[in-house]
Amino acid sequence: MAASAPTPHGTGFPAEGRCGYYVEKKKRFCRMVVAAGKRFCGEHAGAAEEENARKRILCPLDPKHTVYEDQLAKHLKKCNSREKPKPDFFIQDINAGLKDETEIPEQLVPISFLSEEQMENLIKKLRKASEGLNSTLKDQIMSHPALHDALNDPKNGDSATKHLKQQVDGKHRKKNSVFERLQIDIQHLCLNKIPLLSKEKLPVVGIGKHLCGVATDLALRCLVETYAASCEERNEEPLAKRVKNDKTEKEINTLAKEGNEKNIPEKWTPVAGIVIALCCHHRCDWRHYVGKEYFRALGLGAVEFHYFQRMSSWATCGMQKTSLEASNISTKRKDKQNDGSEEHDDGGYRITDDSTESLPGFLTVEEKKKIGHLCKLLIDQGRINYLQQKGFNPALQYYTDPLVSLENVLLTALPNHSSSPETTA
Repeated sequence: MAASAPTPHGTGFPAEGRCGYYVEKKKRFCRMVVAAGKRFCGEHAGAAEEENARKRILCPLDPKHTVYEDQLAKHLKKCNSREKPKPDFFIQDINAGLKDETEIPEQLVPISFLSEEQMENLIKKLRKASEGLNSTLKDQIMSHPALHDALNDPKNGDSATKHLKQQVDGKHRKKNSVFERLQIDIQHLCLNKIPLLSKEKLPVVGIGKHLCGVATDLALRCLVETYAASCEERNEEPLAKRVKNDKTEKEINTLAKEGNEKNIPEKWTPVAGIVIALCCHHRCDWRHYVGKEYFRALGLGAVEFHYFQRMSSWATCGMQKTSLEASNISTKRKDKQNDGSEEHDDGGYRITDDSTESLPGFLTVEEKKKIGHLCKLLIDQGRINYLQQKGFNPALQYYTDPLVSLENVLLTALPNHSSSPETTA
């Protein structure tokens, strides 16, 4: 990494104890702390006259940082980018699904390159496949009591209120709770090899907040096929779920004798429930998609799926502002700078994306928006069908207001004890 001695700029001089290298791209001095008696940090040490004899090179494991050439061997042993031993619960591509090379064309042209006739044919296929689907979802907007005081605090403006609504409380303080963080791609995660789950045979509840596109399909397969199927193959049943009832065991037995068995689960299942906030359908992938059979049954395949997932971004990206949004544009811009809003939500601003560039001129803005929502609905319906085939009772619903997040659809699923899941993929 080439470095040059800094020159005074309009920003003045570096803060005391900080690196004296001026980062031209950021128009400011480097803010790294320097060692005692040094003028530059380790990254920019090449700019110091006393260290010109030592050469810094790009790290071969990660070119985003540099290292002294004479210390490369030592650095490679401790570099954070080095390959680490794989845990037992890592199994390459276990949740990836089957790859059918014959179905996926090598090169598909962007939407902007399609002719008007080709676009019309795609839209006709989409509308035909979507016939009979319920596009009006049920509102299930809820709020945790822990947030009520904060949400009703008059000191909080629109920005703070929106931020609170987007948060999920991850700070559980129960003394008996056990938490374990697994740093692994869901694509390679084998749940039944996690020591805690394999030892205790616990039922799992899958919760995902904005699992981008393909990650939703990987998570569903991880839960439904990898974990649930493996438990059933070994004829293992997880520990019974606690019945959320203040009745004693004696009272529960009495209820059962009186014919009130509906409060007592008939069968324990490895996966007790699934809750996933859906988003970024334009990041889906045919290879990993769990609804392939649903698409095939409609006469659709990899090509249609590719364009539908690209067109799905029309529902949330690159659209013109509504009159309500336009009236609040200055407020939103200010809020955008001050809060940590969802990275998936463009907050009403245009997002540069090849699926939204050069949109077909024969469609109005509202038509494009409706088509985008149809694409999302059809992709999600494939997931619904998949879960039904696996013995679950799934549903789609709105979990928050679109002014809080444009990606406001929630996928939920509970095991259907009246039917057993199919074993076919």
